[in-house]
Amino acid sequence: MSPATIDIAALRRKVAWRVLPLVFVIYIVAYLDRANVGFAKLRMASDLKFSEAVFGLGIGIFFIGYLILEIPGALLVERWSARKWFARILVSWGLVSSLTAFVATPMQFYVARFLLGVAEAGFFPGIIVYFTHWFVSADRVRALSGLVMAVPFSLALGAPVSALLLDVNWLGLAGWKWMFILEGLPAVVLGVVTLIWMTDRPRHAKWLTPEERDHLEGMLAAEARAKEVGGAVTVWQALRLRNVWLLGLGIFATNTGGYALGFWLPTTVKNLSGGSDQASLLYSGLFYACGMIGVFLSGQSSDRSGDRKWHCVGGQVMTALLLAGSAIHGQSFPVVMTWLCATGLVAYFWPSPFWALPTITLTASAAAVSIGFINMLANLAGYLGNHINGWLHNRLASESTCLLFLAACYLLGGILISFVSVKGKSAAIVQTSPLQETKA
Repeated sequence: MSPATIDIAALRRKVAWRVLPLVFVIYIVAYLDRANVGFAKLRMASDLKFSEAVFGLGIGIFFIGYLILEIPGALLVERWSARKWFARILVSWGLVSSLTAFVATPMQFYVARFLLGVAEAGFFPGIIVYFTHWFVSADRVRALSGLVMAVPFSLALGAPVSALLLDVNWLGLAGWKWMFILEGLPAVVLGVVTLIWMTDRPRHAKWLTPEERDHLEGMLAAEARAKEVGGAVTVWQALRLRNVWLLGLGIFATNTGGYALGFWLPTTVKNLSGGSDQASLLYSGLFYACGMIGVFLSGQSSDRSGDRKWHCVGGQVMTALLLAGSAIHGQSFPVVMTWLCATGLVAYFWPSPFWALPTITLTASAAAVSIGFINMLANLAGYLGNHINGWLHNRLASESTCLLFLAACYLLGGILISFVSVKGKSAAIVQTSPLQETKA
């Protein structure tokens, strides 16, 4: 079979169906294992007598551990094996997450969260590198955007499951302990599945024909050569670019509010509603379910219009305005929850178009160097936002004050991104992708 007779659309669908589902499931488990501490906090805090400041610092320390191995992890995927590295990540983070059930002191909590970050470090940048082994650039952007859906999906699923586990008391262990144990074990199982199912590169894929393997490897190699024509850009050269700093500081500001919103939402809802822990988790799940709708609408709208920048800015600014609306004093809880559900709809509207911006506002070599820097700032914001939010709660700040702090972060992020220079329409890079084709 010659390259001319290969059904390119069928090949892209085959690759998408084989590669993406497992990665999507892994990312769901990853996000649940990093975020379920926000669900467990409703009971864990009183049982262990941890202050709000302890929780804020502990939640944030995860991101410090995460940053340590972020770049080495990506290099291991490129030079060693994505399959083996991801399997290691899954097994280690699943075990650490489960062992968090047995912490008893603030220091043990900090160590567990730090080790969880170290265990999971390298996963997301590793996925970015792994996708370069399978997808050309246009398809790769769509594949990465599809992962954004895993975040609200994970939390929307995890909230009701965690609500069911809160009241169990098996073998004398409290429900929040079982939450960590049972939500950590799937990662260990997925580690074994990954070792068996994942394929490192097209040349290793027995599920492709020899002609398909050669064609796919040829396309990816040609794209890599084309990117090298303009010459490589060093880190220092990239850091002198205005757009790099606007994108980095924009996501830093936004994620300072975004990560704190995600981790502290169950506590916020409980304080505002005065309801049970289970009800607070179910209400939180409603927020995340609205986020799933927002991700879908964002992808459809930004792809159809070819606009990335203003979809991103619109999501950030609308999140800020709706959060500020939920902070208005004197409102009943149903009204506040309506504000929060509307917030959920737009709070996940901005990430997909944001991660397309480096590829359309920077040269290919500058984008490759800068994405790691931008992602480091995005994760550092997770430490700062949660630490500040915990400090505010510990100082007995009202929920309205905390919500206004989060709103200000989103607003600042939107303002910074609005100054990013975009030349022309990004619609030119939008092509039929495996993600689109698999929807049919």
